[in-house]
Amino acid sequence: MKSPTAPPARRLDALLRPRSIAVVGATPREGAVGNQTLRNLIQGGYGGALYAINPRHREIHGVPCFAGFTDLPGKVEHAIFTLGDARIEAALEDAIRHGVRAVTLLSALVLDNDRDPPLRERVRARLRRAGIVACGGNGMGFCNFTDRVWAYGFETRHHGDRGNVALISHSGAGLCGILDTDERLRFNLAISPGQELSVTMADYLDFALEQPETRVVGLFMETVRDPDAMIRAFEKARRRSIPIVAIKVGRTEMAARLAVSHSGAMAGCDASHDALFDRYGIQRVRDMDELAAALVMFAQPHPVAAGGLVSVHDSGGERQLLIDVAAELKVPLAELSADTAGKLAARLDPGLPAVNPLDAWSAGGSEAHRTIGDCFATMLSDSAAALGAVVHDRVADGRIYPGYAGYLQQAHAATGKPVFLVANHQGTGADPLVTQLTEKGFPVLDGLVPFLVGARCLMAYRDFTQRVQSPPPEVDPAILEKWRRRLASEERPDEATSMELLAAAGLPMNRGLLAEDESAAVAAAAAIGFPVVVKTARADVAHKTELRGVILDVADEADCREAYRSLARRLGGRVLVAPLIRDPGVEMILGVVNDAQFGPLVMLGFGGVHAEVLQDVRFALPPFGAATARRLLDTLRMRALLDGSRGAPAPDIDAYCLAAARLSVIAHSLREVIAEIDLNPVILSAAGCIAVDALIVTRARPHHSGARP
Repeated sequence: MKSPTAPPARRLDALLRPRSIAVVGATPREGAVGNQTLRNLIQGGYGGALYAINPRHREIHGVPCFAGFTDLPGKVEHAIFTLGDARIEAALEDAIRHGVRAVTLLSALVLDNDRDPPLRERVRARLRRAGIVACGGNGMGFCNFTDRVWAYGFETRHHGDRGNVALISHSGAGLCGILDTDERLRFNLAISPGQELSVTMADYLDFALEQPETRVVGLFMETVRDPDAMIRAFEKARRRSIPIVAIKVGRTEMAARLAVSHSGAMAGCDASHDALFDRYGIQRVRDMDELAAALVMFAQPHPVAAGGLVSVHDSGGERQLLIDVAAELKVPLAELSADTAGKLAARLDPGLPAVNPLDAWSAGGSEAHRTIGDCFATMLSDSAAALGAVVHDRVADGRIYPGYAGYLQQAHAATGKPVFLVANHQGTGADPLVTQLTEKGFPVLDGLVPFLVGARCLMAYRDFTQRVQSPPPEVDPAILEKWRRRLASEERPDEATSMELLAAAGLPMNRGLLAEDESAAVAAAAAIGFPVVVKTARADVAHKTELRGVILDVADEADCREAYRSLARRLGGRVLVAPLIRDPGVEMILGVVNDAQFGPLVMLGFGGVHAEVLQDVRFALPPFGAATARRLLDTLRMRALLDGSRGAPAPDIDAYCLAAARLSVIAHSLREVIAEIDLNPVILSAAGCIAVDALIVTRARPHHSGARP
């Protein structure tokens, strides 16, 4: 067994590029997995030593067949098991005694009336003890097309060995649904990890990133079994400028824990993946149509320029359709210069506006085709154009007119920018020209939404590679260490304690004075200066407004006594007296939640009593700088509220972003002791920002602190 510290690309050689393979359970019976697996290895042109194991045959499809491992003429690196689950354990033991270094398990590893531990866990433990790397079980296998290893148990289409797309899918059907049906994509690697008994998706991703052929990686993710390894792989993809497009299912499932804070309630189980993907530039898509389209678009060789999308149409209605859908999907459309508009106007028929997107159809005939080609090249030549699309529908029998290719070639030759031919709807049939054009670097896409999502991914990844990063602000380590020790011993800090910690770390807090009786409350209010706020200081009250635990605008001593008595009668005599914030500003929120897989996440967005209703927040992995906070803030739905309204000065957004960055340092540094933090509301105005309320929930016991970005 190789050292566990060996690079994954080398550790997986025996699995993904073995020098010899035995198919256990190979059979000549048509339709059987053992038959198709052997056929695939032959069809793929596997060049190593290949054997079949089945005591009832001497050869299958020209491959020599043996009764068992002891009968093989030499050592085998990799065994592919195509047996039923009842026979797996005995066959696996034979393989281990033989000295195999890798196995592929295609069956589900489930037995009726099984004992404890079940078959899957027994197999996992046996593989671990033997130091064997395994693909599966309950998967489709894999295809390493570059090295001609098709260890795949099911029928597949013809593939070459010069692909540049890697696809790794927890869903076996999700893998074959793209691999076996879309000839526009040329794969170098396709893997169904199955149950990840000893090799995880992160390991396969690392292997794919090491391959010189890989231009883009697609992931169909159900879970992340090794968060730290996945983060390392994402970081490698970032360093090597290899884009990753991902489906992550399970968006709507809520986290299996009871959240105390607004931050925890709004995080769910998906916020960590959004934050992770944002940190490393992973492009998230919703379904397999979008995944396939994005992979096709990233696989083409032409870099995306600055700017937005330009498109040319032969229909006014379909032009308007693109405008509507692009707005919904937030795909930026290029604003053409006056010079470009003038050139277009000179070529267009009267009544056709010289704008992007462009309806360039005229009276018809050969001149119409020349007009569309010239206009598309002119639009793409504009400095505001990043990429371009010719959006024409397919014609009879699902064909595309060869003349469409001329539009693409003319515009690309003039600009070097990526161009795409898009049909609003595929219809029936297929056209070989679609595959030919795509392989030449001029992709043909079906469906307006998948294309626009792919265009958004291309431009978002371009922007990710050009991000300006700012370092996290400095927070005194001595202060953080002091609070680490204190919070480790406190079950639930009260608001005064929470305010003290956050203020010491540099956050703008509306700190008040504690009072244990009526006289002390009056004295505190006088020291602060009326008007004040009086609120309960009970540590077990997380959301004070819900219990009428906050009394605002306490104007004088009489009001203060009345407020204290009301709170003392209902919630106890310990109160906090704080200054009244006169400027209403914009109510924001800052928060922290500790994800079970990826550690702390920082939340920023719009807050107040309706924070959970608004749900206008973003999450980020800490630590980060103010520039990251500003970028995320700019993506919020209600962002326009921060620009000032009706002549009022705009709020000091920079102050809020710095506070978010400081909170990210606290979240990262104290991740072992803090479970949740809520600062809500944070009043943001032209004078700056200040947190009015603070809640800190400590962790019940130490556990995995989360990956360190």
